Amino acid sequence: MNTVEQERSDRSALALLSRDDPVLARLIARQGPVDLWAWRRDWPAEPFGLLLRIIVGQQISTEAASAIFARLRRVLAPDLSPGAVARRSDDELRGAGLSRAKLAALRDLSTRAAAGELTLETLATASDDEIRRRLLAVRGVGAWTVELFLLALGRADALPAADVGLRRAVRAAYSLDHLPEAAEVEALGERWRPHRSLAVAYLYRSLHEKPASA
Repeated sequence: MNTVEQERSDRSALALLSRDDPVLARLIARQGPVDLWAWRRDWPAEPFGLLLRIIVGQQISTEAASAIFARLRRVLAPDLSPGAVARRSDDELRGAGLSRAKLAALRDLSTRAAAGELTLETLATASDDEIRRRLLAVRGVGAWTVELFLLALGRADALPAADVGLRRAVRAAYSLDHLPEAAEVEALGERWRPHRSLAVAYLYRSLHEKPASA
């Protein structure tokens, strides 16, 4: 898709989201264009490294995840690969700050990738549903990890509904009196299909908006 076609597609997606959801319409009007890639610009580009970064970030803050992943990169240097993970001992990987559960997930992912059971470069070009099906078979990989991976790949219709940041954004944007559960975000997200990734981008960005002056 060339630049002109992409811009036309983006305008169409924004128009549909604005039509179908008045709350998003206000966010879109207030925020203007949003960069879908800004949040992951410093993350690895290759699929294996990308998944390592996402697994590291499970259930911890962005700041903590960034610090742990920086240490993990140094442990695995010079490359982020299944072989590099296999060559390091559990103590070395735990020393980077990995929990036992995340270490087990990285081991399982690396073993499957090294055995050819999970060819990540090929998987990254597969359909969304195929990616979901195959990654959910990996130990320690749940819906949050898979949906964030789809977002990071630039897929148009991903929704990490269990993400605490996204749930907080939904609570604020929709003036809820409670932090919504993942199922509530999933239900709300039905009106955003097939552009849920774009809706998520606007909601994430709304967390960083400055309050309006009195």
